[in-house]
Amino acid sequence: MAKDAVGHALTLLNRLASSDVLDRLGLRKFAERLAYNLTRTGFQVLTTSARTFKRSGSGDRQRLNAPGLTTDLFDLNITDEQQMIRDSVKAFAEDALRPAAEAADHAQATDPATLAAAQELGLNFFAVPEAFGGAASERSPVTTMLVAEDLAWGDMGQAIAILAPMGVANALTQWGNADQQSRYLPAFASEQPPLATLAITEPRPLFDPMQLETTAVRDGNEWVLNGVKSLVPLAAEAELFLVAAATDDGPAVFIIEGGTAGLTAGEDPAMGIRASGQRPLQLNDVRVSDAQRLGDDDFDYRALVDLGTLAWCALAIGTAQAVLDYVIPYVNEREAFGEPISHRQAVAFTVANMAIELDAMRMLTWRAVCRAEQGKPFQREAHLARTLVKDKAMQIGTDGVQLLGGHGFTKEYPVERWYRDLRAVGVAFGGLHL
Repeated sequence: MAKDAVGHALTLLNRLASSDVLDRLGLRKFAERLAYNLTRTGFQVLTTSARTFKRSGSGDRQRLNAPGLTTDLFDLNITDEQQMIRDSVKAFAEDALRPAAEAADHAQATDPATLAAAQELGLNFFAVPEAFGGAASERSPVTTMLVAEDLAWGDMGQAIAILAPMGVANALTQWGNADQQSRYLPAFASEQPPLATLAITEPRPLFDPMQLETTAVRDGNEWVLNGVKSLVPLAAEAELFLVAAATDDGPAVFIIEGGTAGLTAGEDPAMGIRASGQRPLQLNDVRVSDAQRLGDDDFDYRALVDLGTLAWCALAIGTAQAVLDYVIPYVNEREAFGEPISHRQAVAFTVANMAIELDAMRMLTWRAVCRAEQGKPFQREAHLARTLVKDKAMQIGTDGVQLLGGHGFTKEYPVERWYRDLRAVGVAFGGLHL
C-alpha cells in the first residue's frame, strides 16, 4: 500500500481516541484535527487503496433485466416506487446538499459527512444484484436518471461525488464477468462502500471518447497503461477506478485499484463541479492483469459512454431546474421603476425561453434513457440529447446570471456557481454511468 506511514499514524490516533487520555490532557480536539488533516492532505499525490477486495457471492455472472412493467412505448409516467425515491432524494438535496454547496465548492471536495448521509439513501444497493448482497432485482436507468436530476437540483458537484461510486457499481453489474463481480460488487453493498469513479475524459481540445490517447499495451498476461485523464471525480480519494484506454482491438476499460504503482492524482482546480473532487489522473506504466479488463464478449464501450453522457444530461437538467426555480421568484419580487422586473417583456420572454428549453432538454434525455432501459438502440437519441443539453444548459446558466444583474456576478447568490457547474456538460465524459 502506498501510504503505510499515514495508515500507521491513523491507527495510533484511533487507539488513543478509544481511551480517556486525550480528555485528561485536553488534546482531543487537536488529535481529531490532526486525523482530519492526515486523511485530507496525505492523499494529495498518490491514490489510495483502503481495503482489500475479496471474492464472495455465488460465483456466477449476474445480469439485471429491465423492469417488468416496461413497454415499447415512450411513457412519461413514473411508478409509485420511483416517486417515493424521488421524494426522498429531493428532500436530501434540499436539506443536505443545498446548505453545504458553497462550502463544498470552496473546499473543492464534498464533506465526508455528506457522503455518509447520502449512503443512508441506499443508492448503491439498487446497483448491486441480490446475489452479491444488494437489493437490485432489475435494472432501471430511468430511476438512476431521476435520482441524478434531483441530486443535481441540490448541487451538481456534490451529486457527482455521490453518484460516481454508483456508476462504477452499475458498470460492473452490467458488464463485469463473474470473477470481477464477485471480487468488487459485495463491497458496494457493505456498510462502508468504496469510493470509486470512471476515468474517460482526456485533456485535449474537441476530445472524442472513441479516440483515446491513453494506451493499454499487452505484455504477456498483463496490460501496461500510460496516459492522462482529466476531470476525474474523487481522483485522490477513490479506491477503485474504471479507466478507458485504447488497445489494438479498440477502446477498452480496465479495473484499477487505488494505490497501484504508477497511478497518481494531480492538481488542476476546475472552473465548476469543484465539490466533486475532480483532478487529473496520471498513469505511468500502470500494470494490471488481463483479468482486470472489464467484461467479456458482451462489453459495449459505446453504450458505456452514451449512458455516462445521459447521466451528465440528467445532472444538467437538475441544475438548470434549480436556476429556473430561483429566478422566477427573484424577477417577481425585484422591483425597478416602481414595478417588478418580470413586467418587462425582455425579462418575461427570457424566463419563458428558459422553461421551454428545459422541457426540451428533459424530453430528449428521458426518451434516450427510456430506449436504453427497453434494450433498444439509443446512441442517436443520446447524441441528440447531449447536443441540445450542452448548448441550452449553458444558455440557461448565462440567462440566470443576466437576470440577477450584479447580484448574479457575486457569490452571495448561488446562480454564479450553477453557471460554472453547467459549463462542465460540454466537455465532460465519464465519472458517471446510469
